Amino acid sequence: MKQILITGGAGFIGSEIVNQLNKTGEWDITVLDSMTEQIHGKDWKKSYLLNQIKDKCHFIKGSVTDFNVVLPLVKNAEYIIHLAADTGTGQSMYQINHYNDTNIMGTSNLLQAISFLGRDCKVKKIILSSSRSVYGEGKYECEDCGIVYPLSRTKERMMQGDFNMYCPKCGKKVRLLKTTEDSEIHPASLYAFTKYAQEMMLRTMCPALNIEYTIFRFQNVYGVGQSLKNPYTGILSIFSSLMLENKPINIFEDGEESRDFINVVDVAVGVISALENEKSNGKIINLGSGVGTTVNIITDILRNAYKSNSEINVTGDFRLGDIAHNVADISKAKELLNFKVTVDLENGLTQFCNWVKDQEHDNSGYENSLREMENTGMFFRK
Repeated sequence: MKQILITGGAGFIGSEIVNQLNKTGEWDITVLDSMTEQIHGKDWKKSYLLNQIKDKCHFIKGSVTDFNVVLPLVKNAEYIIHLAADTGTGQSMYQINHYNDTNIMGTSNLLQAISFLGRDCKVKKIILSSSRSVYGEGKYECEDCGIVYPLSRTKERMMQGDFNMYCPKCGKKVRLLKTTEDSEIHPASLYAFTKYAQEMMLRTMCPALNIEYTIFRFQNVYGVGQSLKNPYTGILSIFSSLMLENKPINIFEDGEESRDFINVVDVAVGVISALENEKSNGKIINLGSGVGTTVNIITDILRNAYKSNSEINVTGDFRLGDIAHNVADISKAKELLNFKVTVDLENGLTQFCNWVKDQEHDNSGYENSLREMENTGMFFRK
């Protein structure tokens, strides 16, 4: 049996990876997860995700920020999938120390453990879950200036209801292009900065430690099992909880902001395919569907699926750090990993909505999170 450590393995993506690895019968799986209340609820032992995997792995409740916990787990591992991270874009803009501690120092602990073990270390490869957020607004084309990479939209423009993207050179409106892995890096939030810092740590230290690595930049991952409790991430979860109670839906900006949604099943397949794939060694790879979908369209799909009477309000409200659009170019994933999208958005959302209907919903944290961001100057109401 091959020994693998999955940090954050009881989370949304991690639990799907555990389930898929377990089916192969080839892996002895250890999961390290802190079981944060924001994701798993007050009683972590009742976590839906944990209960899906607890009999399929060695589960350790603990944090990647605790070196004494990390060291013995790394000592026994041949492969590491590093998923453990805090992921709230807006929340990261005011919980700065917390995000740096979990995301950056957690990664540092893994590398420190490998270094500490020296010749006794058995780790062959680390896979890191990074994020499309490192690109910021991503790649665009200006009819006059060619390919450009606009910086974050300004508060002043968005306060006027202008959520468009403009050429940073000539000021004209620009056209969205699919973002390739060699695109410029422009983190627009502290969360994005921490993910890029994780990338750079692996790119610097893994060659020095003689360990292979692959970095995945995930787009918006969704599907059965995603947290319905975390108010800081995921419009699918937030809108679903509100719609099932027929409560109003307040869409930020103009609703035309778009995202590349990829089902968690496909993400797990992509990650697992890189474990022993030499072509992926030392590579940064986008994982997405390659298709952009607007928030307005997502809202309509959900409302119809739940047969909800929720009133839909396009508010013009906005959060600093949110991007307008980002769609992945997934050519490299196809080339190196033979990656294919097997769950299209329509079928994936149908599965998700059917699952949500049977879960407990609590949207009380959503408005609290908005007030929290508003009080810290990160959220603006029109």
